[in-house]
Amino acid sequence: MLDDIKKFDVPTPKEIVEELDKYIIGQDEAKKAVAIALRNRGRRKLLPEELRDEIAPKNIIMIGPTGVGKTEIARRLASITKAPFLKVEATKYTEVGYVGRDVESMVRDLTNIAVNMCKSEMQQIVESEAEKIVEERLLDILFPAPEYFKKKMNSKEFENLSEEERLHIIRFTNNREKFRERLLKGEFEDKYIEIATKERFFPAFELFGGMNIEDIEIMIPGFSNFVPKRTKTKKVTVKEARKILLAEESEKLIDMDKVISRALELVENMGIIFIDEIDKIIGPDTRSGPSVSREGVQRDLLPIVEGTSVMTKYGVVRTHHILFIAAGAFHTNKPSDLIPELQGRFPIRVELKSLTQEDFKKILTLPKNALTKQYRELLKTEGVDLVFEDDGIDEITKFAYKVNTETEDIGARRLYTIMEKLLEDISFNAPDLKGQTIRITAEYVREKLKSITENRDLTRYIL
Repeated sequence: MLDDIKKFDVPTPKEIVEELDKYIIGQDEAKKAVAIALRNRGRRKLLPEELRDEIAPKNIIMIGPTGVGKTEIARRLASITKAPFLKVEATKYTEVGYVGRDVESMVRDLTNIAVNMCKSEMQQIVESEAEKIVEERLLDILFPAPEYFKKKMNSKEFENLSEEERLHIIRFTNNREKFRERLLKGEFEDKYIEIATKERFFPAFELFGGMNIEDIEIMIPGFSNFVPKRTKTKKVTVKEARKILLAEESEKLIDMDKVISRALELVENMGIIFIDEIDKIIGPDTRSGPSVSREGVQRDLLPIVEGTSVMTKYGVVRTHHILFIAAGAFHTNKPSDLIPELQGRFPIRVELKSLTQEDFKKILTLPKNALTKQYRELLKTEGVDLVFEDDGIDEITKFAYKVNTETEDIGARRLYTIMEKLLEDISFNAPDLKGQTIRITAEYVREKLKSITENRDLTRYIL
């Protein structure tokens, strides 16, 4: 049993929640649901093959007002799981037959992300070999060999050369090695050189029916390989040239067949698609006029979530085991307003609660990326020491909660608006405040925001 546990490539539910806690305050129920869903993916991979295919992912719907952490929870999953992850808005898709993105494009986009991920991993593996090749290419540019040496330097008949020819070759080789040492020390980093690079040339032509290059790749696999490459000469520094040549040489060393095979496996077994604003595609099916049916988008989404095969330029991708996480505010409707078939494909529903005044305080101070830390570091670059006193933070959270209660509840995003208004003068005058320490106290907060919060109309427009 202990051996099996070692095979898990997904953190434990507690570890996932702990990682999410570093960035998101509260919403324990949603974090727990996401953590279990992710861990189940690792558990499924350890099952016998015949049972593995039978276990479908338990898709999740997160319900809650804007700014409470739905998107942030989903966004942090990618770094935790190191799995292909895509965030999309349901409103960008249209019913089949209308101009716009079709729902299958989300699977193609996810596949592209997975291929780039696997390609990056492979580039790290071949990086040292590619660096050696790049080093030789840079040396050839900085210290080119005369034509005579190009022919004789690697000749097996070296011993048959005249003594003078051998001395020339030895001298050139020694000088080249000295140049190599200087190159490795970084002495030529700012020197401008000319390099020749190859890039694909796509001639300008119109595609019928709004098709793009990816559509052609699906119909004609390997189409881009037939597109001619053209050589372009660039004048760049050695530092810039190294990056360009390293990417070029790494590309040559990578086995793309392995990359694609690994990427397709990752998408099918570990892929995550986060569909935001799913509540915006709930609505009556308009029977008259050329209006796009929201229910039609739901019907098109159903087979993707249910499990189907989607053709991509890298091959067929089965969506049966991709994890779908949907989210929406559901102000004017509810999840039960989705078509019944789609409801059934999202068995787990979690409600995210509106933020309290205490939550606002924690958001300002506890997370790794807390707003107070961000502003402190930003102003530190100007030599200004910004200190947030406890009573100042209490006053900011009090204002944020009050405005959210009395106007539109936009969750933690309200803090961004208030902080910008509060620190506007300090940020503007920062270059002239170098060396000063500025304390954000309750009195300072009240002074800056009092006139706005007392006038309801101003509050609506400014905060």
